[in-house]
Amino acid sequence: MAARRRIRTFLVAGGAVVVALGVAGCGGADVEGAPVEKKSFAFSGKTLTIDADNSELEIVPADIEDVRVSRQVDGWVFMGSGPEASWRMEGERLTLRVDCDAVASDCDSVHRIQVPRGVALTVEDDNGQVTADGFDTALTVRSDNGAVLVRNASGALDLSSGNGEVVVEGGTTSQRVVARSDNGAVRLALSAPPARVEATSDNGEIDIALPKGTYDVDGRADNGEVRIDVPSTKGADRVVTARSDNGEIVVRSAN
Repeated sequence: MAARRRIRTFLVAGGAVVVALGVAGCGGADVEGAPVEKKSFAFSGKTLTIDADNSELEIVPADIEDVRVSRQVDGWVFMGSGPEASWRMEGERLTLRVDCDAVASDCDSVHRIQVPRGVALTVEDDNGQVTADGFDTALTVRSDNGAVLVRNASGALDLSSGNGEVVVEGGTTSQRVVARSDNGAVRLALSAPPARVEATSDNGEIDIALPKGTYDVDGRADNGEVRIDVPSTKGADRVVTARSDNGEIVVRSAN
């Protein structure tokens, strides 16, 4: 995931020295050597919302009754505090935070989360890549700044990234898929014919790979080529729509 950076310049008294500091937003996964912390949260709900900021998330379902989280956090700050990590469960909402509050900082963190099988999941991550693997329940993922990657899903998918690609792959058989990126590609590879697919990118290509079947495909790009390489019949039961403001659209066979 690309870190958000800004430059701050300071003049030392007398005007003789200029100091430029690059400030990196927390996120990413370059933390393999950091200590692993683990915590379990009692949970009895049917839906779970994960509210995260400044961390990569790796989420899987498991045959458990509680929600289990492991985290690795590392980094440094200049003239400030952090990285400071916190986690808490309130009702059906798990909140994960990693704060670096400083003139300059470089912070990395990753949270690996196990969710009880059968729980519908919503993920809201302000800054970090989200990976979800193996869900057979409804899955909603929003990342403001980071890629969204879903594998081996069979429940309905509603996925979006403000700045990063959205990818569905690896044996996904979901019947309904909605995928959007404001700034990044949308790449969908499905292993079973879906009932409905909606893919949108404001700035990035769209690539949809579909199993054998007949679809009602509507692809439109304001600035880019549109190529439909699957049988398309108006009024077919299986509907695929793709919209790109700036980027090509390809709908092709997965076989």
